Amino acid sequence: PQRGSFPLDHDGECKAVMTKYLSCIKKVKGVNDEECRNIAKSYLSCRMDRNLMARDDFKNLGFAEETDTPSSSEAQKR
Repeated sequence: PQRGSFPLDHDGECKAVMTKYLSCIKKVKGVNDEECRNIAKSYLSCRMDRNLMARDDFKNLGFAEETDTPSSSEAQKR
């Protein structure tokens, strides 16, 4: 792999997020949907939080910079 090897999730610590991602991909028939990208980002966060992969910036993992989301827009209005 381009970023080296990383431990398998033998204890299933991130299995729920992985399953949710796979369901999302199936639902959208493999299209690179924003909802699925957000789930993928959550999965990678889970792996990094549990030392199942090296911590890295999401921009280095193929995710664009954060854009305004409804929640961040609401926070700015306050």
